[in-house]
Amino acid sequence: MPVEVLGSSGSDMLLSEVKNIFHKELDAHYPVEEVDSFFFLLIDHYFDFPRFVLALDPKRQLTKAQEKPLFHALSELRNHRPVQYIMGNTEFMGLDFLVDENVLIPRPETEELVNWILETYKGHVGDTKDSTASAQGDAAMETQSKREETLMLDIGTGSGCIAVSLAKYLQGSTVYALDVSEPALALAERNAQRNKVDVKTVQADIRTLNDLGLRFDVIVSNPPYVRESEKKQMQANVLDFEPDLALFVPDEDPLIFYKKIIGFAALNLAQNGTLFLEINQYLPKETEQLLQEHNFMDIELRNDLYGNPRMLKGTVTNMP
Repeated sequence: MPVEVLGSSGSDMLLSEVKNIFHKELDAHYPVEEVDSFFFLLIDHYFDFPRFVLALDPKRQLTKAQEKPLFHALSELRNHRPVQYIMGNTEFMGLDFLVDENVLIPRPETEELVNWILETYKGHVGDTKDSTASAQGDAAMETQSKREETLMLDIGTGSGCIAVSLAKYLQGSTVYALDVSEPALALAERNAQRNKVDVKTVQADIRTLNDLGLRFDVIVSNPPYVRESEKKQMQANVLDFEPDLALFVPDEDPLIFYKKIIGFAALNLAQNGTLFLEINQYLPKETEQLLQEHNFMDIELRNDLYGNPRMLKGTVTNMP
């Protein structure tokens, strides 16, 4: 339902007044700090206004034409539509990504997974000025021998946030992005173009895929892992708008994708190749057990920034 101010007439409004309207309409639905974040994201997105604009110019006015997209966004936010879908883009790893309802909105936890790969493959990180991994160079692992080309595969790529980030920040890498969804792959291709990298997309269902005729140095995946029974813990903006296909798995077989991905990786990683996974925080041991069953070595479990077990990696040392 649109907010009443959409139909108002009269003089131009102060930007501060619009901010107050955002709080009046949204504070009952979201934390106050999140409403502030929405407002500042939107004025930056639509007008290139910096976050401190009101401190510098408290009397800044908006024309009726400028008000319109803000109040449209406000109505969407009242219906719990994610602000990233409203804007049509989001930031991930310092890069700009298009997003829509065909793909998940990239999460900070997934940035941690990408940074882990960048740490591990330190020798391939380029001199790109905006590389968010550069500060972590001192902690990088030195186990991977340098090669002219490093083959990487992102399974369930969605928006392409993982694949595009790896292609952007790792020199000498060839990155493949696989997804079952044609609309998701189309968006991933646009994001690769947007960020000026080459990513090779593959439409396939990992549940039935045996090989791609290649041996990969890195396979990474953030597959669906939320059990149907966990829906009650999730917010409406996720349940009502983000794609079920990319989120949920049946309670009776919650590791269905991990079984397929780990089995695929065991057969399609190169010698000393590594599998990186984002996982369900409630099933770390069960997922780790799958790696052990497929003879992965150097298995490591890491917590995310919230202290939850969220990432796993394992290495193939004895190729089949």
